Amino acid sequence: MRAIVQSAAGGPETLHLGNVDLPRPGPGQLLVKVKAAGINRADLMQREGKYPPPPGDSTILGLEIAGEVAALGEDVSGFVIGDRVAGLVGGGGYAQFCVLDAGVAITLPDELDDVSAASLPEAWMTAWFNLVELGDLREDMRVLIHAGASGVGSAAIQLCKAHGAWVAVTAGGAEKGAYCARLGADMVIDYKTQDFAAEIKLAGGVDLILDGVGGDYLPHNQACLNPDGQIIVIGMLRGPQTEANMGLLLVKRQTVRGSTLRPQALPVKRRLSRQVRDYVLPRLVTGALQVTVDKVFGWEQAAEAHQYVGAGKNLGKVILQLADEP
Repeated sequence: MRAIVQSAAGGPETLHLGNVDLPRPGPGQLLVKVKAAGINRADLMQREGKYPPPPGDSTILGLEIAGEVAALGEDVSGFVIGDRVAGLVGGGGYAQFCVLDAGVAITLPDELDDVSAASLPEAWMTAWFNLVELGDLREDMRVLIHAGASGVGSAAIQLCKAHGAWVAVTAGGAEKGAYCARLGADMVIDYKTQDFAAEIKLAGGVDLILDGVGGDYLPHNQACLNPDGQIIVIGMLRGPQTEANMGLLLVKRQTVRGSTLRPQALPVKRRLSRQVRDYVLPRLVTGALQVTVDKVFGWEQAAEAHQYVGAGKNLGKVILQLADEP
């Protein structure tokens, strides 16, 4: 089968179309003919050699897919050949065929096309896991989301508003700020021209911070966090090293935790997939929530797509649409 492969770890120019062996679905797995695959920062890190896949997963890039069931592994029920599905995978999404755990697979409604469906698993499962399950998101909560115009940020804004929370975001520039406001953000801070910690403190502080930036954001996050608040770090765009304010940590009883979705156990991913199926999909169909696809690239444009995401140009999700080849 055809797939996006690499000559060596490095920049986007290392990506090219190649031929690889067709994967076989194991017990409890589906073989999916991939129609579209989401592009994530984790893909860029893996391309650079900084984020290897978990043991046993495909080394091909791509963590979220949408397509049609092409074959069933042993002990699979509830699916038939031709079913339209989407889901989170440990790797292998940038290929004509990909193996997907049947418990993670999300059956798609007719109203949702493949490109839209491929934008959902990583962003919405990450947002749900960190905000609802770890962050105890509730109606009276005040939330700050960094990188609000990212795929995860776009889902997180909407999830906060759907739960009745007040939400502020950081975003770079007027276009990204306006995009976040359209999704429902109550407060938009341009991190390029404003001190987000000072602005949040003036607005009354926050109880929960979802931080996909990391690095030196930590002490500034601590400065605007209310007592008993929590910081959940899900990314390191500004690097892995920083200093914490231990005084604030103790006096304000702050919690700082790291969180990643890719290495989570299958039972966790299956549970999060059910939340996307039962909570997110019906609201997308009715229009209560929005699909946030910014740009679609053909799979021969994988390098350009990685450049686009790496430059931080996207408002929401970027999707790789695979050619329907034999």
